[in-house]
Amino acid sequence: MTGNQPHISVCVCTYKRPEYLQRLLADLADQETGGLFTYSIVVAENDALRSAESVAGGFASSSGVPVTYCVEPRQGIALARNQAVRNASGEFVAFIDDDEFPVKGWLLNLFKTLQERKVDGVLGPVKPHFDAQTPRWVIEGGFYDRPMHPTGLVLDWQQCRTGNVLLKSDLFAGQEQPFRPECLQGEDLDFFRRMTAKGHTFVWCNEAVAYEVVPPSRWKRSFLVRRALFRGVFSLRNHGLPPVRILQSVIAAPAYALALPVAFVLGQGRFMRYVFKLSYHVGRLLAVVGVNPINEPYVTS
Repeated sequence: MTGNQPHISVCVCTYKRPEYLQRLLADLADQETGGLFTYSIVVAENDALRSAESVAGGFASSSGVPVTYCVEPRQGIALARNQAVRNASGEFVAFIDDDEFPVKGWLLNLFKTLQERKVDGVLGPVKPHFDAQTPRWVIEGGFYDRPMHPTGLVLDWQQCRTGNVLLKSDLFAGQEQPFRPECLQGEDLDFFRRMTAKGHTFVWCNEAVAYEVVPPSRWKRSFLVRRALFRGVFSLRNHGLPPVRILQSVIAAPAYALALPVAFVLGQGRFMRYVFKLSYHVGRLLAVVGVNPINEPYVTS
């Protein structure tokens, strides 16, 4: 680290996925900087058994990129993110998920966009990465597709996530828990909602691409149903119960149920897309009556 260059702490929160972490660390070690900044890596493990410690230690011993390894034994992604922030030392903090891997210019594009746009944070796209054995209906269903935006677009807080983002570390100043543990899901949305309300600005960089691994466990129909239910439950739990959202789901749930026979004829991709949307709205309606059918904190990962 040189005194004249800004420093970025790249934070990775990991949970019992050392094989993913190993791939990510290898790609992080090969990031371009353009001579504009230095960077280090913080690995925050959310597992009391320290299943990824050997991976992080092995990488640290052979890489020229400094690595800080820390553990948050209490389960919860918000707690893990807070632990990562506490161990970050840079003027900037980047977040990337352990099941993602970035392009070589990922960090450089985020940094240049932040500097050029004079904003508080920059987010980039996360694209799905499928292997050759992935069923075609999983790809065609678009279950893992995410919105894309032109570079420089100012984002609403509802468009912000922590899977691929660079932030000024000043955003965390004076906050013991910048990510609220009571938000069991959507802790990043809650963070960006509060930061946006304070007047902070976040923009998009379409060139700062990261890819998300979609393993065989996520090809299962049962996983997709659980994922949709979970999202539906927490879309209301974290953001209240506005009548318009409840009404939307009251109308949408039976509509998607009635459309399933037609969707089935149109192929598995379309059929499962309708099942996914139906499950999402059912999850919302269950949240209205205080029922959470999914108690797995990492089901959406």
